[in-house]
Formats: sequence, C-alpha cells, structure tokens
Amino acid sequence: MPQVRDQADSGQDALIVLVHTDAGITGIGEVDSSPMAVHGAIHGPFSHAITSGLREIVVGQDPFETERLWHKMYQQNIYSGRRGIAIHAMSGIDMALWDIKGKALKLPVWRLLGGGFHSKIRAYASNLFGDTPEETGERGRRLVGRGFTAVKFGWGPLGKDEATDLALVREARKGVGTRTDLMIDAGLCYDTKTAMQRAKQFEEFHPFWFEEPLQPDNYEGYRRLSESTTTRIAAGEEESNRASYVELMDKGKIDVVQVDLTRCGGFTEAMKIASLAADRGLPCVNHGFSTYINIASAVHFLNSIPNSFIMEYVVEEETKLRDEITFQDLAAVDGWVKIPQEPGLGVKLNPEAIDRYRQEWR
Repeated sequence: MPQVRDQADSGQDALIVLVHTDAGITGIGEVDSSPMAVHGAIHGPFSHAITSGLREIVVGQDPFETERLWHKMYQQNIYSGRRGIAIHAMSGIDMALWDIKGKALKLPVWRLLGGGFHSKIRAYASNLFGDTPEETGERGRRLVGRGFTAVKFGWGPLGKDEATDLALVREARKGVGTRTDLMIDAGLCYDTKTAMQRAKQFEEFHPFWFEEPLQPDNYEGYRRLSESTTTRIAAGEEESNRASYVELMDKGKIDVVQVDLTRCGGFTEAMKIASLAADRGLPCVNHGFSTYINIASAVHFLNSIPNSFIMEYVVEEETKLRDEITFQDLAAVDGWVKIPQEPGLGVKLNPEAIDRYRQEWR
C-alpha cells in the first residue's frame, strides 16, 4: 500500500512468489512475513551445505516432487532456517509447486491432496477491533448484515485496560447479536494471570474462542489458561513447522489449531500439522489476513482435511491491495465460500495492479 499504517493488518503488503517451469506453466504462491527478509532467503546464494538460498536448491528440479523438495529445502537450511523466515519462504515456493501440479494435471489442488470434504465452507468475518467500543459494535452490525454468521475481532485497543477490554467485547457481542458466533483475538497482549482473568470475564459474552492471548512459547501459560476456562483457546499462527505445533498442542493444551499456509511451510507441511491435530481430536482451521492467494490456498487445504469446519475470511475494510492484485476474489456469499474447481489454486494475478503496487528492492 502507498501508506502502511501502524496496525496489525498484514494485508498492507503482499509478497508473491512465482515459480516458472520450462513447460511454460507458472505457479503462484504467497508469503506473509517480512518481505525483504524472505526475498533474501529465496534469492541468497549458496553458503554451505546447510545454509543456502532456496532458489539455488529448487531451480532445475522436478516440481511434481513436492515432498522431496520440501525436505531438500529444509535440510539445506537446517542451520539457518529451522523456524521463522526460511520456513515462511518455503511456504510460498511449496504453494507455487502445488499450483503448478494442479495446472499441469488440470485439477484443483484439493483434488491432488485427496480432499472433497466440503462443497462450500462456512466463513467467519475477520477484522480488527474498532478504535472505540461503539465503532466495534457498528462493524459487527455491518458484517452480520452481509450474511456472516460468525465474526472475529482482534488486536487494536484490546489489552489497554480492563474497562476498555470489557467494553470492546460487550459492544462486539451487541453488534453481532446473540445468534452469531463471536471470536476474540487478543493479539498476544496478556500475561498468563491476566489472560485467565479475561477469559473468565469474557464468558458472559459467550465467545466461540479466545485466540492468542499469550506469547507463543508460553506453553505452561496456555495449559493453565485452557484448564481454567470452558472457552476454547485458539492459537498457532505464529508457528512455522509441525514441531512447534506439537509443543503447542501437547504442552499448551490448546483447543483450536490455526494454520497459515503462507507461514507454516505450505501445503506439504500443513497437511502433516492437520493430521497431528486430528490424532489429538482437535479441529484445524486456517489463519489468513493477507490476499486472496492465501484465502484460496486455505479453501483447498480445509477441503482436504477431516477436522476442518470454518475458515478465516478477512474483511478489514481499509485495505484495498487484496481486492486489486487478483482477478478472483472468492466472495463469501451469505457467509459461505464455494470450493474452487479451477486447476491449481484457481487464482490469476492482475498484472496492471501488480505493476502499480510493485516495490523494487534496493
């Protein structure tokens, strides 16, 4: 975006990964991370056997060998990239490889993954808290008016003080009404004791889940929080491979596992994470607050696992980038998103918008 505001909206920029083949097929992927750091992780040179730019690893390889290439990228970056930026970068490449496979075989990605659990999937409208409780309530009314039966509010002024927190959630519930599921995303703003207190205080507003109230490595805090409330505790968007999710599930005892395909390692890793969640009797949902590339990938993913039931659908109104850089917008109609049937991800970039927004690295 021409102006990036100081708020928790990762849709203000977009890092798109294109993987070209000698067969003339180009795969599209996305990474939701620090763009320049990911650019370096992909385009950096070979350094040594366990640290290398990802481009050096995948160029010249067979794009159908997604499992082997994921392992190759991980193993050849195991010194510098077991978590974080390198895994984020791998996500965009892996996503693009699956897009290539789908286009080559003329099948949607969810079919390649063995999916078919849904014909459409329920979406929850995901946006930030308003600057005031009253604005929050008005946002909720507008979104319910658009047909959504579940709405999430997050970040913003939440965590400022007790009175503000309670007012924000109270007005959010008033805005969406009693028949709409309400999710609360705390945005990492609490210590353990405060999160336990807020979970109890929020119970009267019947939140469907309480998301990311604690720092991601505070597994003991998550366990104590989960055991202290009847409200579901959701987390996972900060994690960047399955080993971290195991810690969050087994030590943190979370109730809802959130996976972002642009961060966790793409489809290849996300499917493993979903299986680990299913083995533990936990639902798996997507995280995605960026572009329709991410949204499309999430629909394919959620349609390919047995433990999905709802998807995050970003509706933050200030960000126009996501509406312009792709031609498909995967519209949520009356709160539901249809499963794509086009080959690959089913997403096409708008070259005019890409050129208009594109930033050159210096």
